[in-house]
Formats: sequence, structure tokens, C-alpha cells
Amino acid sequence: MTPGVDISSGYSGTPLPQKLGLKDGQRALFLGLPGELGELAVAREFAEVRVSEWDAWRGSTSWDFVHGFTASRGVLEDNARPLLEAITRDGVIWISWPKKASKVPTDITEDVIREVVLPIGLVDIKVAAVSEIWSGLKLMIRKELR
Repeated sequence: MTPGVDISSGYSGTPLPQKLGLKDGQRALFLGLPGELGELAVAREFAEVRVSEWDAWRGSTSWDFVHGFTASRGVLEDNARPLLEAITRDGVIWISWPKKASKVPTDITEDVIREVVLPIGLVDIKVAAVSEIWSGLKLMIRKELR
């Protein structure tokens, strides 16, 4: 594994798995997981865990927790509805994008994520610093649609 974020102490002082809401027994899917954050996939005793690229995850369903990392609005647009359909009623989706300060080329911002997901029935409930490079927006199915 590439040296990177100490997920036990977290970027902000709160352990990252706790900040993200990872729990034992969840079915967790990670998409485009950066090497420096690879420990997230083993941070809890998941009932099932899958690490996949964005182009290879479809067809799997009933995830309690999904965390996707992308710098591409197109990837988000292509996957937003399938992700909505792949989570449990009370499941969560985190979408992480590179912070401006990271200098990683991206066409995603917090507002772009909202623009893509709000019309399909997802709502954002939390924003968090995931690492020095990544910010994350936590999404859930809108209450009246659950």
C-alpha cells in the first residue's frame, strides 16, 4: 500500500472510518479507491466488501455503504442513478472529489455533485475532509422516497 493518510487518526483528528460512518456488518462498496486510502476497505468487519473501478461495479446491489472517488463529472453523471438503485433504503453514498488546493485536474465541485444527484432523489447530509486531497459529500435517499 502507498504511504498516505493515517485512517486511525484521520485528517481532522476524528478517525476516518468513524467520520464516514463505517460499521461492522455493513455491505460496503468502494469505487476508484485511491491507494493511500486503501485501508478503508479493511477498516471494519464488513459483511461484504468490494473495491472496484467505476466501469466494473454495476450489477451489484443492496449496499449499505458506497464511497466513490472521482475527478470526472461524466463518471458521476453516468453512475448516479445506478448507485441510487444499488443502495439499501437507508444506505449512504459518499462521493469524493479532489479539493481545489490539491491541484488535481477536476470538473467536480460540491455544487456539481448536488446538481447531478438532487434531481434523482438523493439529498446531501454531510460534507467532510477525507484527506489532504479529497473532500467528500455524504448522500442518502430523500426521506419521503425511502
